[in-house]
Amino acid sequence: MFEIIVFWFFALILVGAALCVIIVRNPVHSALFLVLAFFTAAALWMLLHAEFLAIALVLVYVGAVMVLFLFVVMMLDINLERLREGFWSYLPLGAAVGLVTVAEMVLVLGGRYFGLQALPAPREPGRDYSNTKELGRLLYTDYAYPFELAAVLLLVAIIAAIALTLRKRKDTKYQDPARQVLAKRSDRVRLVSMPPESRD
Repeated sequence: MFEIIVFWFFALILVGAALCVIIVRNPVHSALFLVLAFFTAAALWMLLHAEFLAIALVLVYVGAVMVLFLFVVMMLDINLERLREGFWSYLPLGAAVGLVTVAEMVLVLGGRYFGLQALPAPREPGRDYSNTKELGRLLYTDYAYPFELAAVLLLVAIIAAIALTLRKRKDTKYQDPARQVLAKRSDRVRLVSMPPESRD
């Protein structure tokens, strides 16, 4: 019964955080709710005994996607000075998100103190069963072509994002590689012959 309560606790927080990501107008608040959603999804994976997926979700999405989100915020030319002025107004929301995230991690990682040992163990064919190994086997055998297709789509998305952000700015100085290659020493260095001077 307790594991069902914990599951619904995480599920409701995940749905609420996901809704807030798209409803909140402030990009900083949206980023905080996105972090909360990722951590809550990782907690649900931990409850399902999928530790590798939980760690991958935290490392990849929180560590990489959030950085990408912040780059997008920076490229949109948002007035960050105005956002920094209200730093203390963001503190209660940030503290609440941090406390909820810490509470989730305590509930999942310290489960034996809260009665989570009663969770049913996954069906394991043997003692040496590893969900990481099983995930790798499925990705590179049964789902090899969809996995490669997803990689190609991500590569196309990266190239498209770079192409969309390439724009000329008036205050940026550019180099001309063709002119740099054609440069000669005589154009850059001038040898001057000077008579020696004596100290008499």
